[in-house]
Amino acid sequence: MPVIEKYEPGMFCWIELATNDAAAAWSFYSSVFGWQNNDLRIPDGSVYTILQVDGHDLGALYENKANPPAWNSYVNVTSADESAQRAQESGAKVIATPFDVMDVGRMAVIADPQGASIYLWQAGRNIGAKIRGDNNTLCWNELMTPDIEGAREFYKGLFAWNLKVTPEYTEISAGSTGIGGMMQLTPEMQGAPTAWTPYFCVADADATIEKIKSTRGKVYMGPHEIPSVGRFAVCADPQGAMFNIINPSGM
Repeated sequence: MPVIEKYEPGMFCWIELATNDAAAAWSFYSSVFGWQNNDLRIPDGSVYTILQVDGHDLGALYENKANPPAWNSYVNVTSADESAQRAQESGAKVIATPFDVMDVGRMAVIADPQGASIYLWQAGRNIGAKIRGDNNTLCWNELMTPDIEGAREFYKGLFAWNLKVTPEYTEISAGSTGIGGMMQLTPEMQGAPTAWTPYFCVADADATIEKIKSTRGKVYMGPHEIPSVGRFAVCADPQGAMFNIINPSGM
């Protein structure tokens, strides 16, 4: 898989786990996916762990005991300030107003009108993940929402995404590149959060599920086979952060 040098606007460019137990989370994910780590000491004295495959950055994790553990999804934008303002004008709540992350980039955090958080990233020295779409890396981001029509309207206006709508699913493309999807929360999904969740590509979904279970993770759904798409499962780490795995058809 080639190393990524640039993201077009609207592409998911980074994922980040905020967890209440960084050491335990690292032990889990390194066991399941074989990730390497590069621990960075940031100005407030805390540790920001860069997650890597073959030495290439794919995401990060850090400790945050103030909120429930969750994976954060970042979208590349031309201007964090303009995108945050446009999001607010479209009904979103700005959780963190735009700010500089040293010379690395500029970011903002919003909650869409249905309540799902998403992070806006204006690249500086760092574009985000250097590898994606390969085994044990991010390959898809999916929104579960109580208002699919409202979510479609909001995100199409904010990121100029192209949407392929079917009764069961909404596929998202940035330009011609498929990057994610959206699903309507139903009564049968009671308890599922209104949130963006990452998918990690794996070579063998069933073997990965066994690793997840043996390291105290949870498998809520699957494995399920979707013809011409792949074999997937809905999972959570021992601290409760949700993520999905998929062995895409043809990989």
